Amino acid sequence: MTMDLTRRQLLQRASVIGAFTALGSTPALAELLRAPRLIPWRNWSGAQSCLPAARLAPRNLDELTQVVRQAPGKIRPVGSAHSFSALVPTDGTLLSLSYFTGLLDHDGKTLQAEFAAGTPMSRMGSPLKDIGQALQNMADIDYQTLAGAISTSTHGTGKNFQSYSAHVCGLQLVTASGEVVDCDSTRHPEVFNAARVSLGALGVATKIRLQNRPAYRLRERQWIAKTEELLEDLDKNTRENQHWEMLVVTHSDYALSIALNETTDPATPPVPADEEGGNEFVTLIEKIDKYASDFPDLRRTLLNSLRHLASFDDRVGDSFDIYANVRTVRFNEMEYSVPAEYGPACLREILKLIQDKDLRTWFPIEYRYVKADDIPLSMFEGRDSCSISVHQHYQMDHHNFFAAIEPIFWKYNGRPHWGKLHTLNAKNLQPLYPRWQEFIQVRQELDPSGKFLNAHLSSILGVN
Repeated sequence: MTMDLTRRQLLQRASVIGAFTALGSTPALAELLRAPRLIPWRNWSGAQSCLPAARLAPRNLDELTQVVRQAPGKIRPVGSAHSFSALVPTDGTLLSLSYFTGLLDHDGKTLQAEFAAGTPMSRMGSPLKDIGQALQNMADIDYQTLAGAISTSTHGTGKNFQSYSAHVCGLQLVTASGEVVDCDSTRHPEVFNAARVSLGALGVATKIRLQNRPAYRLRERQWIAKTEELLEDLDKNTRENQHWEMLVVTHSDYALSIALNETTDPATPPVPADEEGGNEFVTLIEKIDKYASDFPDLRRTLLNSLRHLASFDDRVGDSFDIYANVRTVRFNEMEYSVPAEYGPACLREILKLIQDKDLRTWFPIEYRYVKADDIPLSMFEGRDSCSISVHQHYQMDHHNFFAAIEPIFWKYNGRPHWGKLHTLNAKNLQPLYPRWQEFIQVRQELDPSGKFLNAHLSSILGVN
């Protein structure tokens, strides 16, 4: 994006600065809002960016409500910047919850725990272990904040396991008017149902209560097998393993299969970060693509030979250490969830297209399962799903690659991951979500002026 400012933009920013200066009647806010600077924002992959008029990090609930009430223009909450879609960019106010972190409360009898909404998922495992609890499932990346993860229905894998959002049993929300709403299944249930997957369009979540389980350890087992054989053994793999997924190596006949199961075995020694979660395997694939992409037959032969070179030791450790992996290579991502029964056919069609068109890519395709839930804007509302994620290295063109594959997801009635790249708008999305209007009605009631919308959200929610 260009960093040159037009006269109109300068005037807009001057008015924003003036408005925030007027807010500084209290010492805390005066310090918070002193000398606003225009600081660019970019997401983790670098594909999304903006130049907000203000970037604020309120230190407590009072400061947060004052900023929400008096901020001119649009407000977008921001977490760890790990969403690939344009949920965050705004030329208004970027609002960080970096001071809203940590374990706030817990109940040993119900195994529930309440966290401040800005807590990174990577900082939840140890505090939960200290009180004898653990998340029921986790995604393989834990960089996201808790609010960001539930707002986009982020998930792990396992046919009997739901997304993070399905385990939310209460939350606090600051609405566009500055009102603080505490909600759960009995208090403001319509707000609670919508807010569990909100895209940040209903307000700012400040604390979130989760239903957890007793702390536990996991064993991770990895092996390489033919992709087609893994698809033929899907029932066995998903039945015999609590959590199973595969990373399909494009331009080859093989995939990395990963199974996680609960165990009481002692923990194994830590492994280097670059060897976690198949990172070493991915590095080998990248090198082969670099030197052999112009020779398709040789590339396929070399990729298939990796099964003889790569070996993986089992890992055992606390659940939060085994679920999450260090991602050392940046990428952009598109993910759709299709009805579970369509997963194999959808994957096969994607792989055939990549082979037939010799599409330039080397990142493995991630293939996972998620159990149905009852949340209006969840990708898994009302149906067990198979989630298929397509990646592209951040320095490679992802636009044409994703554009070629996306229609295959549409063919299988796929719903896009809200935090990943896609091209759908409200007209396309509404038929995919039977409870779409429930969310739209709550959003209109809580934020009739669209204070928490940006261009992307206006498009996907159908707000003019």
